Amino acid sequence: MAASELYTKYARVWIPDPEEVWKSAELLKDYKPGDKVLQLRLEEGKDLEYCLDPKTKELPPLRNPDILVGENDLTALSYLHEPAVLHNLKVRFIDSKLIYTYCGIVLVAINPYEQLPIYGEDIINAYSGQNMGDMDPHIFAVAEEAYKQMARDERNQSIIVSGESGAGKTVSAKYAMRYFATVSGSASEANVEEKVLASNPIMESIGNAKTTRNDNSSRFGKYIEIGFDKRYRIIGANMRTYLLEKSRVVFQAEEERNYHIFYQLCASAALPEFKTLRLGNANYFHYTKQGGSPVIDGVDDAKEMVNTRQACTLLGISDSYQMGIFRILAGILHLGNVEFASRDSDSCAIPPKHDPLTIFCDLMGVEYEEMAHWLCHRKLATATETYIKPISKLHAINARDALAKHIYANLFNWIVDHVNKALHSTVKQHSFIGVLDIYGFETFEINSFEQFCINYANEKLQQQFNMHVFKLEQEEYMKEQIPWTLIDFYDNQPCINLIEAKMGILDLLDEECKMPKGSDDTWAQKLYNTHLNKCALFEKPRLSNKAFIIKHFADKVEYQCEGFLEKNKDTVYEEQIKVLKSSKKFKLLPELFQDEEKVLSPTSATPSGRVPLSRTAVKPAKARPGQTSKEHKKTVGHQFRNSLHLLMETLNATTPHYVRCIKPNDFKFPFTFDEKRAVQQLRACGVLETIRISAAGFPSRWTYQEFFSRYRVLMKQRDVLGDRKQTCKNVLEKLILDKDKYQFGKTKIFFRAGQVAYLEKIRADKLRAACIRIQKTIRGWLMRKKYVRMRKAAITIQRYVRGYQARCYAKFLRRTRAAITIQKFQRMYVVRKRYQCMRDATIALQALLRGYMARNKYQMMLREHKSIIIQKHVRGWLARVHYRRTLKAIVYLQCCYRRMMAKRELKKLKIEARSVERYKKLHIGLENKIMQLQRKIDEQNKEYKSLLEKLNSLEITYSTETERLRSDVERLRMSEEEAKNATNRVLSLQEEIAKLRKELHQTQSEKKTIEEWADKYKHETEQLVSELKDQNTLLKTEKEELNRRIHDQAKEITEAMEKKLVEETKQLELDLNDERLRYQNLLNEFSRLEERYDDLKDEMNLMASIPKPGHKRTDSTHSSNESEYTFSSEITEAEDLPLRMEQEPSEKKAPLDMSLFLKLQKRVTELEQEKQSLQDELDRKEEQALRAKAKEEERPPIRGAELEYESLKRQELESENKKLKNELNELQKALTETRSPEVTAPGAPAYRVLLDQLTSVSEELEVRKEEVLILRSQLVSQKEAIQPKEDKNTMTDSTILLEDVQKMKDKGEIAQAYIGLKETNRLLESQLQSQKKSHENELESLRGEIQSLKEENNRQQQLLAQNLQLPPEARIEASLQHEITRLTNENLDLMEQLEKQDKTVRKLKKQLKVFAKKIGELEVGQMENISPGQIIDEPIRPVNIPRKEKDFQGMLEYKKEDEQKLVKNLILELKPRGVAVNLIPGLPAYILFMCVRHADYLNDDQKVRSLLTSTINGIKKVLKKRGDDFETVSFWLSNTCRFLHCLKQYSGEEGFMKHNTPRQNEHCLTNFDLAEYRQVLSDLAIQIYQQLVRVLENILQPMIVSGMLEHETIQGVSGVKPTGLRKRTSSIADEGTYTLDSIIRQLNSFHSVMCQHGMDPELIKQVVKQMFYIIGAVTLNNLLLRKDMCSWSKGMQIRYNVSQLEEWLRDKNLMNSGAKETLEPLIQAAQLLQVKKKTDEDAEAICSMCNALTTAQIVKVLNLYTPVNEFEERVLVSFIRTIQLRLRDRKDSPQLLMDAKHIFPVTFPFNPSSLALETIQIPASLGLGFISRV
Repeated sequence: MAASELYTKYARVWIPDPEEVWKSAELLKDYKPGDKVLQLRLEEGKDLEYCLDPKTKELPPLRNPDILVGENDLTALSYLHEPAVLHNLKVRFIDSKLIYTYCGIVLVAINPYEQLPIYGEDIINAYSGQNMGDMDPHIFAVAEEAYKQMARDERNQSIIVSGESGAGKTVSAKYAMRYFATVSGSASEANVEEKVLASNPIMESIGNAKTTRNDNSSRFGKYIEIGFDKRYRIIGANMRTYLLEKSRVVFQAEEERNYHIFYQLCASAALPEFKTLRLGNANYFHYTKQGGSPVIDGVDDAKEMVNTRQACTLLGISDSYQMGIFRILAGILHLGNVEFASRDSDSCAIPPKHDPLTIFCDLMGVEYEEMAHWLCHRKLATATETYIKPISKLHAINARDALAKHIYANLFNWIVDHVNKALHSTVKQHSFIGVLDIYGFETFEINSFEQFCINYANEKLQQQFNMHVFKLEQEEYMKEQIPWTLIDFYDNQPCINLIEAKMGILDLLDEECKMPKGSDDTWAQKLYNTHLNKCALFEKPRLSNKAFIIKHFADKVEYQCEGFLEKNKDTVYEEQIKVLKSSKKFKLLPELFQDEEKVLSPTSATPSGRVPLSRTAVKPAKARPGQTSKEHKKTVGHQFRNSLHLLMETLNATTPHYVRCIKPNDFKFPFTFDEKRAVQQLRACGVLETIRISAAGFPSRWTYQEFFSRYRVLMKQRDVLGDRKQTCKNVLEKLILDKDKYQFGKTKIFFRAGQVAYLEKIRADKLRAACIRIQKTIRGWLMRKKYVRMRKAAITIQRYVRGYQARCYAKFLRRTRAAITIQKFQRMYVVRKRYQCMRDATIALQALLRGYMARNKYQMMLREHKSIIIQKHVRGWLARVHYRRTLKAIVYLQCCYRRMMAKRELKKLKIEARSVERYKKLHIGLENKIMQLQRKIDEQNKEYKSLLEKLNSLEITYSTETERLRSDVERLRMSEEEAKNATNRVLSLQEEIAKLRKELHQTQSEKKTIEEWADKYKHETEQLVSELKDQNTLLKTEKEELNRRIHDQAKEITEAMEKKLVEETKQLELDLNDERLRYQNLLNEFSRLEERYDDLKDEMNLMASIPKPGHKRTDSTHSSNESEYTFSSEITEAEDLPLRMEQEPSEKKAPLDMSLFLKLQKRVTELEQEKQSLQDELDRKEEQALRAKAKEEERPPIRGAELEYESLKRQELESENKKLKNELNELQKALTETRSPEVTAPGAPAYRVLLDQLTSVSEELEVRKEEVLILRSQLVSQKEAIQPKEDKNTMTDSTILLEDVQKMKDKGEIAQAYIGLKETNRLLESQLQSQKKSHENELESLRGEIQSLKEENNRQQQLLAQNLQLPPEARIEASLQHEITRLTNENLDLMEQLEKQDKTVRKLKKQLKVFAKKIGELEVGQMENISPGQIIDEPIRPVNIPRKEKDFQGMLEYKKEDEQKLVKNLILELKPRGVAVNLIPGLPAYILFMCVRHADYLNDDQKVRSLLTSTINGIKKVLKKRGDDFETVSFWLSNTCRFLHCLKQYSGEEGFMKHNTPRQNEHCLTNFDLAEYRQVLSDLAIQIYQQLVRVLENILQPMIVSGMLEHETIQGVSGVKPTGLRKRTSSIADEGTYTLDSIIRQLNSFHSVMCQHGMDPELIKQVVKQMFYIIGAVTLNNLLLRKDMCSWSKGMQIRYNVSQLEEWLRDKNLMNSGAKETLEPLIQAAQLLQVKKKTDEDAEAICSMCNALTTAQIVKVLNLYTPVNEFEERVLVSFIRTIQLRLRDRKDSPQLLMDAKHIFPVTFPFNPSSLALETIQIPASLGLGFISRV
């Protein structure tokens, strides 16, 4: 197809533009050959006519389809030209924020002027091991390619970084070196990679400066060779420098600075160590203030100084040398301030005692007079004599500046030399990767000698680049067997000849420098005469005779001749140098100049420590003898040319990789693209030349499979053949008729420029037609479907309407009938209602009338009754009044009458009394009365006497009473006086009362007024109270409102607190997981160091065994009994301690951090507290023992019945003892009598039975003896307790003893018992004495130990005080060593004491159980009345001794010497795929635990410790040997967990015994607490789990990207994008394609293996969760680093793949394992690729949907989103900014990639086994026949 046919209507083209360089326009009509004008429309809508060049008739370049814009590789564009390259770079840089782009073999890096999160270790890990074309462009991809080619091709590599000042060359070189340092590591412990990176701060400080274009511009070129050994680990480095800009030391342009180191010194002048340098502000010194910009924004020079000094220290530059360097630099600053005073036009002088010169001389250690003299004079030597000539002020200033430049250059070279020495390695270098950081092409308004040298170097590098590109193109064509056609490319050899050839510019410059009166003007004239009009590349400016122009490959550059000769000579007066060399006080200064003649050039260091490969014949240049003087006199240009030639030889001997750095704008604005500056740099750096070379041939290259996948839509079914290559050929012949437009290679199809765009146009047209047809069909189907749906709906509506009408008519009929019925009942109801109303009214009227009449009658009767009552009461009152009056009158009359009658009677009595008769009557009966009176007198006399006596007594009492009364009288008198006084007082009181009454009256009056006021106040108060009540009601309402609000707030606060509590709980869980993760990471690091230690130990053993001639192969399964863990002191033997302390330094060489030291100090305090608690426990036990002893001494005597019972027991035990002796003798006799071989043979059954019975009887006999001895001792103690203390006690005790003795019938028996008691008494006394002595000795030893512990504590405090004076590292090391040693010793001693006591307690408990059992058996025997004689007389049957056969107790017995055999057969040689397949899951763990149980049963702590240690070491050894095998690691993880669960289940702790059966509880451990071994086994299980995860990761890693991203699970959804990306290097051959089915098959394999090994279900869930996390993280990371994968169709593929993984989880019942949640970031990323990305609603939906993705990841996916077809649309920059704006408040990690190496903390939930230990059978296939069941 002709190119002109592509210029049709709507085609887009690029037209030149003075502002934007190129503008996009659209054709308004088709172009026809012969047209002179194109009708175009710009993007802003403006129409214009574009005139074609009438001579060339060249059409404007076509624009690529939008689908190709933003490609990773510029050579993949269909149209390869300058506007396409510029636009692609701009779109990637501005829209997608991508700074890296490939251009063939070149990586184009655009400086973003902003820190980007794309250089972390996660990114390095993501690019490590990847092919260059598989990931997005990056500097790490170039570094990985160089590293991979070095390892694969065994050829040295070079990375050439070039670009303008400020383009980012130095940063790119640093990132490349950081990549090498990270992925390769170092071969030794010297941290070489850190030293390589540490050289950057030093070189930047002394070689970088601020320029107008860059704040950190490298003012020298450097080539760093990073050396590698045979294992491709960094061993060292070497640096070469080129063309240091010395003139910057003495002069800086406006807005520029001197080298950073000077400003760093000035900023640190206040430091104490810098006081002697006498520095100040940078504005004080002439050499630092000329630019007027001493400060860089965002840079702290003082902090940078600290970094520089740290880097110097790391590289081995001592503090003294550092201070020497700073003295020299300070001296240079002070030298710049030296001023000269003119004497005349030809001479000058320095003022006397000039301060700057004085300081300079003091710092340099030279004489002031000499330096002042030679700064103003020079020496001229002729053939005959020498003259000293004064110089002018201008020459003196130039000489001063030349001296400063020379000192700085030598110091620079000295520092570079020392850096090289620090980076030099003694190990032989196998290969190297060189990183060249060199200045790019430069052109300024004024270009001088430096720009000339820089551009000369770039000409050489461009030539090498062109040749390499041409070579690669040729190799590609030859590899694919394409006919090679010569491609014309720009060769800049003529320009190079102009500069360096004979009679070239450099030759003429050197020649002019040798002339006595040579000048810049004469050199310019020579240039004009030699090259003007003879060389097309050399021109003369029109208006200048002191400049020349060279046409470089990039642009024309005009150079000013002024200063060329001076800079080329680099003249320094020899006398000034001699003065500096004579310095004796400053040793560093002479060092700078003593080796001047031995150095190749002032600006390059000799390569050292580099041994290139044999195929790269690059040799370091060596100075020949006798040539040193000449070399020293060579000009700067000549030296630079030689070093450049050496560099080119090195680069030509390596495989180069190119990085071209582009500066997007001159104002350092972030992500701002200046098209003019970018095009200028693209032309200068060779990118466009690469494009031109590629475009001249076949730039677009496709593999046959990619072409078939992309253009399958253009083929018919009959065109598709089995052979993809032939299919593609047939299709292309039909599509492109011109066969010159493409070529078929072996594996690829090569297309000319524009052909891919043509194919894309055909494909798009075909797809558009297909879309229209699909739309037509779908729309017709939709309309038909809509019509059917409408018809069906109409019929349904009709049906429902008709039914509704029928129902309405029926309803009408029913309602009519109902209405009639309702009317009938309604009318009846109305009539009835009316009748009821009339009847009720009538009855009501009657009731009212009758009630009225009754009430009236009642009122009348009531009035009559009331009147009668009133009359009754009135009449009664009147009658009573009349009656009272009458009664009163009658009584008065009676009284008068009776008074009259009484008076009459009185008169009669008076008359009678006066008559005799009266007396006679009175004396009748007087005698009798006298007799009676006589008797009465007698009686009265008697009474008198008694009364007299009473009287006497009364007198006595009276006298006393009188006295008392007198005293009372006196008292009364006194009281009378007091009364008188009281009356006086009463009078006074009365007076006071009168006064008080007056006051009372006043008070009452006041009270009245007060009451009146109170009433008034009360009234006011009541009003106030009412008001207050009103306010109170208001306040109550407000209070209720506030209460309600408070309640609501409390509710809200409660909810907030609950939320906060939930969040804190989650945070605590996260913290717990973090702590668990840190602990498990420490375990991982410990295991890594342990493996490294073992490897080193094996290597040392191997090295030690090499010289021995008689080497014997040791058993591979042999394992040390010594544990590789640092166990607790409980399980550490004392004899192992020295060996372990010797091994510790070799095991832990890594530097210790302060956090670890603080943790260990905390552990030290805890152990000290534990030690104190143990000591207190010992003291408490001693006190208890003393109290028990005292109680035993004070125990009261035992009753006689108890003593009798004890004696009876003793007799029974003695009889039992006799019986057992008789049985033993008879058994021995039976054995001796039956001597037949079949019976007495050692292997016979009867013999074994008899031997077993014999041993059991012997054991019982020994037990009986112990019982008898103990009972006798008890008897003796009881006897001692009842010794007579008083006589009566003695009598009672003696009677009791007599009774006891009388029971013994035989005298001999009594004597024997007496002797036995006596001997027992003596024995017990001796035992008590010995125990007392041992107790006292033990007490003394404990006191001594306490004292020694106190002394040890004091000593440790002194040691700690001493350690605090040491350096931090030594302090930590020493403190840890002391603490570990001390605590180990103390714990050993304390644990030994506790073990002894525990053993004693266990032994006594065991004996007590035996005694109780035996006594119980004896009591049972007594109840059955079985006498010992009967038992003895029974016939003996040796084989059938009446004893029950012992049941299997779930224990396994083995001999100590068989332990290694057990470990070997059960652990080391057990294959999971072999014998172990048919075993019970976890059988090795059960066997090991049963062996531990038996050792615990025997109470053999050594055996337990040895077995557990050997088991752990064996598991670790087998995992180290076969650690890459998943089945092995899974098998031992399962068994280790089962072993751990067994130790918990049978530990005897209540928490672990809940689910045990009673039989299982009987199998618990009885003697040992293995809690610390459980912790060790838990740590081992964690390490095995982490190893299992690593194995999983290594197996799954190659499958994930291919299966989850690259493979098309749904065929045809995601077609291959027309990138045409070619693999520029055959990095690694493809190992086959993995699919999603491969991943699922692998997951099935993992799951089945774990289930087969009996792994805990919870642990399987954790493993599956970790696997899914790895899959999700690796997939997402690759998605974030691959632009070609971020498309809508790829999102669909990912979601389908994730759904398949979820289906697998459902099939395995693992949905609750948390594995699905780990895929959430990947699911959301896939959804993000598929959702709409246009409106604000879409942005809101994305922000709410993607909560598992970070902001950086969301923005990255949106930036990378790439349409695969034209029907998709790109994401607008405004939409991405909207997303960023909405997510700005989200607090998430700025990290872009997920940590694919992250391992979730593992837990081992307790999982008891229901398997009974006694039912376990040991298969013979295990080879454990030496183990016996117990």
